[in-house]
Amino acid sequence: MNQYDYIVIGGGSTGCAVTGRLAVGGERSICLVEAGGRNNDMRVRTPGMMPFLRGSQNYRFETVPQKGLDGRVGYQPRGKGLGGSSAINAMVYIRGNAWDYDNWAAMGCPGWAYEDVLPWFKKAEANERGADEYHGAGGPLFVSDQKWTNPASRDFVQSAAALQLTETDDFNGERQAGFGIYQVTQRKGERWSASRAYVEPIRDQPNLDIRTRTIVEKLVVEGGRVTGVAIRKGRSRETIYARRGVILSAGAFNSPQILMLSGIGPGRHLNALGVPVLVDRPAVGSNLQDHIDYVSSWESESRVPIGNSREGTMRMLGAMLEHRRKRTGVMTTPYAEAGGFWTVSPDAPCPDVQWHFVPAMLEDHGREKVNGHGVSLHACVLRPESRGTVRLASLDAAEAPLIDPNFLDDDRDIATLREGVRLSHRIAEAPPLADYRLTDRHAVDLANDAALDAMIRSRADTVYHPVGTCRMGSDDEAVVDPTLKARGVEGLWIADASIMPRIVSGNTNAPSIMIGERCADFLIRAEKAV
Repeated sequence: MNQYDYIVIGGGSTGCAVTGRLAVGGERSICLVEAGGRNNDMRVRTPGMMPFLRGSQNYRFETVPQKGLDGRVGYQPRGKGLGGSSAINAMVYIRGNAWDYDNWAAMGCPGWAYEDVLPWFKKAEANERGADEYHGAGGPLFVSDQKWTNPASRDFVQSAAALQLTETDDFNGERQAGFGIYQVTQRKGERWSASRAYVEPIRDQPNLDIRTRTIVEKLVVEGGRVTGVAIRKGRSRETIYARRGVILSAGAFNSPQILMLSGIGPGRHLNALGVPVLVDRPAVGSNLQDHIDYVSSWESESRVPIGNSREGTMRMLGAMLEHRRKRTGVMTTPYAEAGGFWTVSPDAPCPDVQWHFVPAMLEDHGREKVNGHGVSLHACVLRPESRGTVRLASLDAAEAPLIDPNFLDDDRDIATLREGVRLSHRIAEAPPLADYRLTDRHAVDLANDAALDAMIRSRADTVYHPVGTCRMGSDDEAVVDPTLKARGVEGLWIADASIMPRIVSGNTNAPSIMIGERCADFLIRAEKAV
């Protein structure tokens, strides 16, 4: 079969939600095209295996050298396979701040204010605490409390409280500000990816064709309408067609890449590469935003935190056996077990820094082995002012694009991050964390702006939330309109984190799923209007 009602490009968090909602009922034929595999094995399902998902499940992108980071090349892990980044992330369930969505509406995205999106977050959610004003209980995405957190994570929350920083048990409720233990996208001790939520339960339906390990080379555009998709699996090439439409959900890096390979993007850039320009759209691949993040790390004499020692190794081996038998214990950890949101800038409309506490020592995204026991504390700038780009490096769709987040280009970002790092250290020096006798692994004079900035530029990097490269808006330059319909061509919708006009104040997985829910609804409504 090579003709369907809809083709969904990308089986990540958003693409899975779109697919699941469109396929329910069986009256529409859907083809889901995903470059990676199924992502349904126990390595993916076991939360504590997250640091080891660096093979076929991870694109392992890199940035171009970052002038704001001393010319360093940054690491950009993105999920590959069904579930996308929800299959490799830290499972933290955060929606962002209500102000973010009200700001989207004020920027020219009517229908995306907080009161508009909250019902869709609730529809997607199956929170184990039950339904209330802010949460849903009947959706496909399971959200759970952590039951086996490390004592150091709980002590982090108490150290923040010792500084009169509010304690909270719900970052997605009435008030985001505060510190606490994160809820996670897990069910009964296993990772609950977007694929497990939306696709796996219906994968055997006859109206759903799932094509994994299949690369999308370009969109097929005929007479100003996207009618199909050119795909490649191994050495075999094929064109598949969509009667009603194509939904591009390949993420903040791959969605603009596919558009540009199809002749939709910045005309000057496409001309330079010999790509025929169908729609000159400079905003494609522009407006890249990401949360710049600094990880403070301390070694501890305590053996309570997770660590690389004989004792720590034996503990983890026992935890693996426990999880295999009962799906309980330490291997349910998302590692980023606790955290918080707080405002460090006097003019910020809502919290401008987020913290992720990890009861282990981290270096280089966990890729560098660190001996001993200790803790780490991420601090990230929630609404960075710096803007970057995604551009084509090659005309081969299998090759990574050129990714330039342009980190710390705007001085306001490092000013915010500087204050976030200082607060990280104040929390670590307060009891009960102070009782762990922590030794700073990257000591610097925190009172010296220049010295602290130099340390930040030498070590900071992403906390894995790229967005904005196919931005939504009502202006003529926007890539999609507020119903996610692409401007300049018919038959194409774009739905993933790339459509965010401005990055949300928090982790991006839950918002990406919400975007998928909304896209499916827009398409179904459009059908009924015909």
